[in-house]
Amino acid sequence: MAATTRRRTAAEGEHFDPQVPGIDYGVLDRLVGYGVRRAQLAIHEDFIAALAPWNITPPRFSALVVIARNPGLKLSLLAQILGIARSGGVLLVDALQEMGYVERRASEADRRAWGLGLTEAGRRELKAITAAVSAHDRRMSRMLDEAEKAQLVGLLKRVAGVPI
Repeated sequence: MAATTRRRTAAEGEHFDPQVPGIDYGVLDRLVGYGVRRAQLAIHEDFIAALAPWNITPPRFSALVVIARNPGLKLSLLAQILGIARSGGVLLVDALQEMGYVERRASEADRRAWGLGLTEAGRRELKAITAAVSAHDRRMSRMLDEAEKAQLVGLLKRVAGVPI
């Protein structure tokens, strides 16, 4: 079995340093992918710290937002939207259901299927969670003005192949 590694979080006593002094990064400093990954690690570390009171991870937040905006969404479509396997979507929804934020509801369109919806607690907590995520996003993009921030988001969408 191949060994897997998991990055320790700042809460576990490890902090990501995006540029260790005295280290020659060579071609890495010119690669888009490495730059995106470096930024993602810094952003992820702050996100996890900011959302620790709710035990919300980026996939959990994304799922809550998509479910809130699309009541009755099928689990298989949620998994597709998030870019995860259906089995991963099941685990994600199970966790959100155990947290009391999401419920499975009988689909009105297809009696064989279940739709997803937020519970009252899910709607209430999503407001507070979204405020914390918004504060996190402002903190992580504080060195950019609004035009630069919009440009960066647009460029990342283009790299990902998302229609603008």
